Amino acid sequence: MTKLGELAERVGAGLKERGETVAVSESSSGGLVSAALLAIPGASAYFMGGAVVYTRDAKMALLEIPGKTLDEIRSSSEPHAMMMARTVREKLGTDWGIAETGAAGPTGNRYGDDAGHVCVAISGPVEIVTTVETGKSDRAENMQVFAEAALTLADKTMNKG
Repeated sequence: MTKLGELAERVGAGLKERGETVAVSESSSGGLVSAALLAIPGASAYFMGGAVVYTRDAKMALLEIPGKTLDEIRSSSEPHAMMMARTVREKLGTDWGIAETGAAGPTGNRYGDDAGHVCVAISGPVEIVTTVETGKSDRAENMQVFAEAALTLADKTMNKG
């Protein structure tokens, strides 16, 4: 089993054990967090849904985040990641929300972040946000690292591991 699969298994097992639910908002990981959580048998007990909100239009349409809010909170930042985690949790009525926003590569983003930059947030009874910098420009590798970072933070926060 891959590292991503092991992390998803731990997060899913903890959620099932506690009878809690999760929703996911992803950008630069492209759905890998949701896919990892859904690959675990019995995921319907804890996974309520997710959205790949790669663009401003997607955030407005799928998460119903007002354009004004998006203008005020820069994408690919810790406040943006937390806003997305809170929003997906609230929209789907879950105990926890996981979100990530960043620049997978091969180049940086329009905000000045280099490729390999991601902000990951967890919202629930406990909230935490962090930034990871891989220093790499490999898009697929960064997407994998971003998903692992999101599930690592979820495991540490939700499972207090």
